[in-house]
Amino acid sequence: MKSGWQPVAGKSNVFVSMRLHQKKHPHLERLLDSAKAITLSPSSRVLVLSDLHMGNGGRRDEFKRNADLVRSMLEEYYLPEKYSLVLNGDVEELFKFSIESINEQWGHMYELFLRFEQHGFFWKTYGNHDADLFEERNYRLSGHLLEAIKFMYGEEAMLLFHGHQASILLWETYPLVSRSVVLFLRYIAKPMGIRNFSTAYNSRRRFAIERSIYDFSNQAKIVSIIGHTHRPLFESLSKVDHLNYRIEELCRAYPSVNPEGRRMIREQITELKTMLDACFTEGKKIGLRSGRYNNIAIPSVFNSGCAIGKRGVTALEIDGEHIRLVYWFKGKQGRRFVSDRNSDPEQLGDSGYFRIVLNEDHLDYVFSRLSLLA
Repeated sequence: MKSGWQPVAGKSNVFVSMRLHQKKHPHLERLLDSAKAITLSPSSRVLVLSDLHMGNGGRRDEFKRNADLVRSMLEEYYLPEKYSLVLNGDVEELFKFSIESINEQWGHMYELFLRFEQHGFFWKTYGNHDADLFEERNYRLSGHLLEAIKFMYGEEAMLLFHGHQASILLWETYPLVSRSVVLFLRYIAKPMGIRNFSTAYNSRRRFAIERSIYDFSNQAKIVSIIGHTHRPLFESLSKVDHLNYRIEELCRAYPSVNPEGRRMIREQITELKTMLDACFTEGKKIGLRSGRYNNIAIPSVFNSGCAIGKRGVTALEIDGEHIRLVYWFKGKQGRRFVSDRNSDPEQLGDSGYFRIVLNEDHLDYVFSRLSLLA
C-alpha cells in the first residue's frame, strides 16, 4: 500500500472516535454505523452528483434546463474516463410529479446511470424529495438505492448522504410533512405557478443544516459529502470564503512580481471584487451566510451543489488521492466562474459545454488538517 494512504499517526480509529463523543447527532451517528462501506483504491474515480430534481419534462421541470448538459458530461466524459457514479439524493422530484411521468420522460437517463457499473459501481442515495421510492416496487433503480455510503480511504472515512437527515424537525415529521407538501405542490402550487420555497432557497435553514453536519463531522473526525442545500462547499468553505481567500493571496503576491505580473493581478482582483460584490448584492435578498462555522476552517464538509443551476452544474470528483469541485457550463454563461486553482475551462469536444476545476486538494491534506484541528 502506498504511503499516501496510511492513516495519520496517533489518530484514533474513526469508529472509536465516533462513539466517544457526546451523542448530539443520533440520526447522523446511525448513518455512520449503518452506511454501506466501499473501499477506495489508488485508482478509484468517483463522480458525485446531487439534486437533479427530474420532473415530467414540462415547464415546472427544473432538470430540463441542464438535461442535455448532464447527459453529455456523463456519456462523453465520465464514462470514457471510467468513473463510478453516485447520485446523492433528490434525483427525482416526487413532491411535484409522479414517478410514472418522470420515468416516461427521463427513461434514457436511468439507462445511462446504470451503464456506470461497466467500469466500477453505481449507487443512489435518497433525499427528502425522493425518499418514497423505497415503497415503489417497480422503481428502475431500486436495487441501487441506499440511505448512505461510507467511502474508506485507508482507515479514514468519508460519509456520503443527502443531508436532510441533519434537520431533526424534517426527519421526525417527514411522513406527515412529505404528504402535505406533495398535496400542496402538485395540486395548488403547480397549477397556480407558486414557487417552491424549499431549504435550497432559505439561507438561514441551509446554514443551520450545514453547521449541524459540520459539528458532527468534526466530532467523529470524518468527512461528510452532502447535497440538499444546493450550495457547493469545498473543505467547508463557500464561494464567498474562497473569493476572499483568493483576493488575500493575490494581494500578498503582488509586491514580489514584475510589472506585467502586477498588471495581471490587478485585473484578477478587479474580476474577483466584481464577483464578490454580486454575491453580497444577492445575499441581501436571502440573508448571506459564510461557509465558516468557527475561527479555524476545518475541511470536514463537502457539498456537490446541484444539477439545476441557472448557469450550469456543479459536482464533486474523487480521483485517486484527490478530491475536487468542478463546474460544467455552456460557454457563454459560465466563464465568470473563477477557479481557486487558476485552471482554465476545457471544452467537451465540439459540444459547446465546458468543465473547469474550481478547487482541488489531496485527501491526505484534508484528513491531516481534520485530525489536527477538529
